Amino acid sequence: MRPAVLLAAVVALLASACTQTTNGGKKTTVTADSSNVDALLYGDATFKTRLQQARKAKGEHYVARTKHKNDQGVPKYTNRLILETSPYLTQHAHNPVNWFPWGDEAFDLAQRLNRPEFLSVGYSTSHWCHVMEEESFEDEEVARYINEHYVPVKVDREERPDVDAIYMRSVQILTRRGGWPMSVWLTPDRKPFYGGTYFPARDGDRGRGKGFLTLLREQHDAFQKDPATVGADAERLAAQIRRDLSPPSSTGLPGAATVAGSAQLAARRYDQVNGGPKGRPKFPSSFPIRMLMRYGKRSGDSASADMALDTLRKMQAGGMYDHVGGGFHRYSVDERWLVPHFEKMLYDNALLATAYLEGLQLSGEADMERVARDILDYVAREMTSPQGAYYSATDADSIGPKGHREEGYYFTWTPAELTAALGAELAKVVMAYYAVTPRGNFEHGRTILNTPLSRADVAKDLGISVDKLNEHLAEAIPKLRAERNKRPAPIRDDKVQVSWNGLMIAAMARGARVLGEHRYVASAEKAASFLLSQLVRDGRLHHSYMAGKTTTTAFAEDYAFFAASLIDLFEATQNQRWLIAAIDMMNQLETFHANTVSGGYFRTASDAEKLLAREMETRDGAVPSAGSLALMNHLRLWTLTTNDKWRLRAESTMRAYASVLEQRPWALDEMMLAVDFYVDSPKEVVLVLPEGMTLDDEAAQPMLQVMRESFVPNHVFIAAARDRLDGDLGKLVPWVKGKPAKEDKPTAYVCERGACDLPTAAPERFRAQVTKVVPYPMMAGGGG
Repeated sequence: MRPAVLLAAVVALLASACTQTTNGGKKTTVTADSSNVDALLYGDATFKTRLQQARKAKGEHYVARTKHKNDQGVPKYTNRLILETSPYLTQHAHNPVNWFPWGDEAFDLAQRLNRPEFLSVGYSTSHWCHVMEEESFEDEEVARYINEHYVPVKVDREERPDVDAIYMRSVQILTRRGGWPMSVWLTPDRKPFYGGTYFPARDGDRGRGKGFLTLLREQHDAFQKDPATVGADAERLAAQIRRDLSPPSSTGLPGAATVAGSAQLAARRYDQVNGGPKGRPKFPSSFPIRMLMRYGKRSGDSASADMALDTLRKMQAGGMYDHVGGGFHRYSVDERWLVPHFEKMLYDNALLATAYLEGLQLSGEADMERVARDILDYVAREMTSPQGAYYSATDADSIGPKGHREEGYYFTWTPAELTAALGAELAKVVMAYYAVTPRGNFEHGRTILNTPLSRADVAKDLGISVDKLNEHLAEAIPKLRAERNKRPAPIRDDKVQVSWNGLMIAAMARGARVLGEHRYVASAEKAASFLLSQLVRDGRLHHSYMAGKTTTTAFAEDYAFFAASLIDLFEATQNQRWLIAAIDMMNQLETFHANTVSGGYFRTASDAEKLLAREMETRDGAVPSAGSLALMNHLRLWTLTTNDKWRLRAESTMRAYASVLEQRPWALDEMMLAVDFYVDSPKEVVLVLPEGMTLDDEAAQPMLQVMRESFVPNHVFIAAARDRLDGDLGKLVPWVKGKPAKEDKPTAYVCERGACDLPTAAPERFRAQVTKVVPYPMMAGGGG
């Protein structure tokens, strides 16, 4: 397939005095008069005034992100993106490129003018998106060519993951790779005909033979010259996209052998030296840590659990972990987890907090607890809106001492900076522990903090006790954080996305349960309340929120992730409000997104904008797929409510993805957790409190501590007084009814599929019951 000629059939661009095109079945004539075309592209005087008013409405502290300004700092260019709320889109509102947001206006105009569209997809915290903006979209020559020959469209991949998925697939087909910024050339009917990721501006830049400006010219010329051939090629590409994004065929149910096969594959991919998968770059999502912990415990294969725990240890020892501020950067460019890509994403930190909480339960290691707390505290401190919702991300870049953006400067240190911030003695300890040297391990002699040696080894080298070392570090970290806060901070994307908020609400709720910290559950409840009050409009959940406005209606992942977090919030608080809301979200998912033919869930709603394809995700990437969390939700709700509709939905979902689970188990690591739940006998745990006792009472703590400390991944948990169990809670969760408190003490009932052990008020007996392992039913052929 020839990328340069994968074009739809089009007529030449304004080649004569007038051009006739088909638009919605009607002939439209556009006269090739420059003022007419300019009005279509740039708007009339009234519209231009609206753009300027929108810029002024940003306030006196607004700084236009462009180098094209007059002496008073007023930007030379303002385009339609100034009217958007997405931080990524508004970053490009003052480019000389005349950007349009995704929508009918741009595509109708492309049809009227017979111009191709240039589609640029990215996100606000991407380093290479910033690079391409500065090199190409801020270049007036490049922008002039785009404006005169294309209709340029800019998309925030986080606001429109459906659009991103379709055109990313086209780039992967054409180039065998993907990433952001994504650059795609489209015909006026939205079919891709050429694409790639980042392109340097001109031939020879960054060692590339062909630059972006040359590609723009070549693709426009190709668009004009051979419409018949390239139209057929474009349709074939569109057809391949539809095939690739269509649902897999439905097969039988996966079983225990499926889980075992996934664990065995992970072992073959494991990096024995550095943890995680072999090779580089290393993403935290690229290794099935939580699945291996489960498999290791239930199978008795300690090596699987060791791989998971060692990966957690190696990640937090490296530079991908922010040792000063808490939280993790997006990925490591090397195999040692040392040099990160410095952006921080909400979803990574939510998923890693959950993994470290489970690592704590499995290992009991203090470092696991410290890292989990640091992640949750970082999000509460720096990534939470005044209304309680969680922000999306922070940038890789920040303003360095020379006044321009540098990746990593904010997070790195020199010995002189540490000494100035801490004093010589304390700096000596910090430099020893965090491996800071005069030479550094990053650009310009700066050091990415990392901890290659254990605290015991460093304390021995310094001739002090571990306790003393811990005291020094506890004193130093707040000082370093305060010093770092004096630097210009990376830009934060303040967009609130339901799906990513769901992941973090779940992490906070689980943190509250495992760590016994009420402030974490308070944070989770505030965020959940915000989503329910502000992102449900006219009875429908919406995807994202920014500056008081919501965007498109929800995607499947929004429903699935939010419902999962509501179930976690219910188990953390025992407030049935959250369970009722979770059930409602899952019913809406079924109504608007279910694949009624073969099972599973389409990303877009049945009444959403019709795109080239309606994707059904079959891969857990950096963010899990909707199907993976939906499956776990079905299983948890079945176990809680005993309503068989949840079992039927779960089995339908598993059948839909079974062929992928069998053939490519690494593709659905998160779904494998739900398969493990299904082939297990999940524990139904109810803690009956004496009348008048609450979960905060001291007398309840010994039994709750058992649940905090115990690694029991496949369970549901109810705790309340008898009157609630026999009342409203019992209506939702019928198996909790009729269970009394023994001897007026908190009493645990541990059941499996309705069959219960003897009730106990003794914490150690409760521990033995709840941690009892049911081995895998290792059947030939993978039956569950």
